[in-house]
Amino acid sequence: MAQDKRTPSFLHALVGLGVVAIALGLAFGAVSIPSAAGYAGVGPNFLPWLVSGALFLCGGFMLYEARTGGFRHMEEGPPGDQAYWPGFVWMSAGLLANAALLTTIGFIFSCALCFVLAARGMRNAEGQATDGLRTWVQDGVTGLLIAAPVYWMFTKFLAINLPGLTQSGWL
Repeated sequence: MAQDKRTPSFLHALVGLGVVAIALGLAFGAVSIPSAAGYAGVGPNFLPWLVSGALFLCGGFMLYEARTGGFRHMEEGPPGDQAYWPGFVWMSAGLLANAALLTTIGFIFSCALCFVLAARGMRNAEGQATDGLRTWVQDGVTGLLIAAPVYWMFTKFLAINLPGLTQSGWL
């Protein structure tokens, strides 16, 4: 008997195939990264290959599960439980703004902005009050307190160049 294309096993197999496709795409990209060994014999292509292999294994396991009955014992969500699309839009806007503004306003400010917009989406999804300037400022300061040490750690201690706002290397 042919399986109906709307059954969960078919949809689960599509998810597994998607994960395998992402793994293969990552592996294809990792081929172009030089493999010259750096510190401790690990080259810059090590992590992409590791992630690609792990994703490939996960995708293969998902395909196996889909073939043997789908993702068993999945909990059903409460009736009427829907995705919160406005929160998704806030978080997506944060990621896109970070990518678009990274070289313009620098790592620290673009990451802080990403944090502010993502926090706004999460707060709205949780049903927390987001009225007023106070939460915007609180999230902005928190974003700066997270992004600045990360920037300085990468640029000063690890000597990895990240886009800054000034040429001094401190902002």
